[in-house]
Amino acid sequence: MSSGSTGSYIPRWTLAALIGTPIALGLSYLYFRKQASATGSEERKKLEDIDKSVSIDDQSEVAPASAALPELSPLERAQKFKAEGNKHFGKGEYDKAILLYDKAIEECPKTDKIDLATFYQNRAAAYEQLGSFAKVIEDCTHALELNQKYVKALQRRARAYEKSEDYEKSLEDITAVCILQSFSVQSSLVHADRVLKALGLRHAKEILVNRKPVKPSKHFVKNYFASFLHDPIVHMSVSSGDGPPRGFVRAKLAFDRQEYDEIIPACTEEIESANDDTGYRNAATLLRATFNVITGRFDAANKDLGYLLSQEDLDKRMKVNALIKLASLEMQTDKGMDCFQNFTKAEQVDPTNSDLYHHRGQVYTLLDQLDNALADFTKAVELSPDHGITYVHKCYAEYRIAVQTQNRFKLNEVMEEFSKAIDKFPDCVECFSLMAQILSDQGQFGPADSFFERACKIDKENATILVHRGLLQLQWNGNIEEALRYINDAIKLDDKCEFAYETLGTIEVQRGNLENAVKLFNQALELAKSEMELIHLCSLKDAAIAQMNVAKKFGIDIQSIAAQARSNSDAFMPAQ
Repeated sequence: MSSGSTGSYIPRWTLAALIGTPIALGLSYLYFRKQASATGSEERKKLEDIDKSVSIDDQSEVAPASAALPELSPLERAQKFKAEGNKHFGKGEYDKAILLYDKAIEECPKTDKIDLATFYQNRAAAYEQLGSFAKVIEDCTHALELNQKYVKALQRRARAYEKSEDYEKSLEDITAVCILQSFSVQSSLVHADRVLKALGLRHAKEILVNRKPVKPSKHFVKNYFASFLHDPIVHMSVSSGDGPPRGFVRAKLAFDRQEYDEIIPACTEEIESANDDTGYRNAATLLRATFNVITGRFDAANKDLGYLLSQEDLDKRMKVNALIKLASLEMQTDKGMDCFQNFTKAEQVDPTNSDLYHHRGQVYTLLDQLDNALADFTKAVELSPDHGITYVHKCYAEYRIAVQTQNRFKLNEVMEEFSKAIDKFPDCVECFSLMAQILSDQGQFGPADSFFERACKIDKENATILVHRGLLQLQWNGNIEEALRYINDAIKLDDKCEFAYETLGTIEVQRGNLENAVKLFNQALELAKSEMELIHLCSLKDAAIAQMNVAKKFGIDIQSIAAQARSNSDAFMPAQ
């Protein structure tokens, strides 16, 4: 949830805006997120339902046969049956429409491929209304065999595959639609986003079944604990005594030496010991739970935290810390309501603990509930005025509100407050990294780069800042080579920087190097620390694979797809 100065506030749509590849990203961060804030609920509902609308192909109806007219040709008879079928379709008489489309297909000469494809597509539309999705797929497939780039048939088959939960095939079809439409039709992008989410969720859950624990970098662990001002374990002192250290004492000494691989086994030794003479069992459980969270062992973490919170005499600081970490765990596993309930419990236990307001404020920020975020950060600053991370996050929430409300006066105030924060906390890397992101938002790229540079000097081990600096090069002057240099430097600094691999993969999509992109997304997936991250990364990978398959099927050059995406991306980007 929070890991100090990790740059976690860069939204995925900001990355997309810099890279410019709408179909290859979780599209909710591109088009739909923008629409969700820019339109009313009724309009949003219309956008979601556009691609579900009933549609058949209705060519001009041929004149009916009569004794005064020459006998109709087979194609004319087929068109007449189709026209009559369309009338029944319009009345909702789908079974009757199907019978007439049957006759149109029987009558149509096999050489009239375009017309025959239309008849199959119209019959598929009637089957769709009856919920016969297997028949929809069959008829649309026939139509596409006759007319490979028949967009309406691709759209309808994509919906039928989606209803059948065959998300891979659905994604491939709707990706083909987006490419054929040059990424310019909003309803198709919404459809693609919906399928990407479903497929990403499925693949993420498959990964979680056999997932090995993620070994985080020392820098990540350090920043994670830096986000807790009142962590009871960090401030606990232990002594090894005369003999070799055992149990929690061994774990705490290993923690202080940053020998993190020893911590879970040492804590387990303490927890499973026959006696609790040391009084460290609860501390060992909390420390083990924390490292289970950090390494992605979510079930084990949940079990440890549940045990702790069942102890009636649990120390107050330990209980609040456990509730915050449980809330973090629930947020990472998409249990938002439980997350906030545990923050509320923490507040009831100790309303003077600034950590709970800081971490809840971060969750509100990520959910764009900025008024709630600001209220929590304000409370945290009141309780801990010398905590630079919380102070600058309060400034950031104020900045976001000023931008959303277009309050120029407040925006100037916030910028002055940021300057004061930097003067007050000259060693807080978060102050410089967030200031750089804000300046980048405002198009002040030179000053933004200088703040990223200062942030790098303060925290020389922070790979994420290098990734941000690389992204800035793309936004500033489109310099991909310079961007790649920074991002590759980030990987050299920290080969466990998931954000770097994700960003490189996204750039490779933009360049049309989809096979390389898939490899990079796989590397990012190995490092993802939460189910939500896995879903997002699986969606990126799935979208890239779908584009490769479509390009191969249609004989389309990958570079041309990337060019189409870039040329249309501005239409779907949220305002900066």
